[in-house]
Amino acid sequence: MDSEEKITETSSSPTKRILIPTLVLGAIGGAFGLVSKHRRVLGVGRSCATYATNAAIVTGFYCGAREFVTAARNSESGDLINSALGGFGAGAILGRLQGGPLGAIKYSMMFAMVGTTADYAIPRLWHLLETKKESLLGDSQNPDKNWLKLPEWSPIQILDEEALAAKQAREQQLYGQTAPVSIHEKEN
Repeated sequence: MDSEEKITETSSSPTKRILIPTLVLGAIGGAFGLVSKHRRVLGVGRSCATYATNAAIVTGFYCGAREFVTAARNSESGDLINSALGGFGAGAILGRLQGGPLGAIKYSMMFAMVGTTADYAIPRLWHLLETKKESLLGDSQNPDKNWLKLPEWSPIQILDEEALAAKQAREQQLYGQTAPVSIHEKEN
C-alpha cells in the first residue's frame, strides 16, 4: 500500500462515515452559536441549538448522499467522484427547499465544491498531523521522558539536573548581591 492509498483510506463502516462527521460538525456549529451575533436576540441556548442543528443537518445530508452515490456506483469510499456527485445531489435538494430552483443550482455547486475539497484535504491534513506528532511529542513508547520536544531555537529550554543546579547557584548569588540591607545591619 503506497502513501496515496494510506491517505485516502477511510473508515470501513458507512455509519461511521456519516455519524462521526455529523456529530463533530454539529458540535462545531454549536460552538459557532456561542459567538454568533444572533445570541443576544435569540439567547445563547437557542442560538447554539440552531447552529448545531443546521450544521448537523447539512453534514448528515451530504455524508448520506455521498454514501448513497458510493453504493450506487459500487466504488471505493475514498473516490472523489462520489464526493462531487453526492455534494451536487445534497446541495440540489437542500437548495431547492431553501431557495427554489435558483437556490438548487447555487447550493448544488457550492456543496459539490466544498464537499469534494473537504474530502480531499481532511485526510491529507490528518496524515500530516499524524506524521508530525512524533516530532512534536517525542517517543510514544516512553511518555515520561521527552514528552514535549522544543526546538533548539526556543528560548524555553528544559534543563537537566546539572544545568538546574548551576542556575539555582547563579540565582542565589544574584539574590545575595541585590538583597536589601536592613537598617540594623548597617549600624553593626
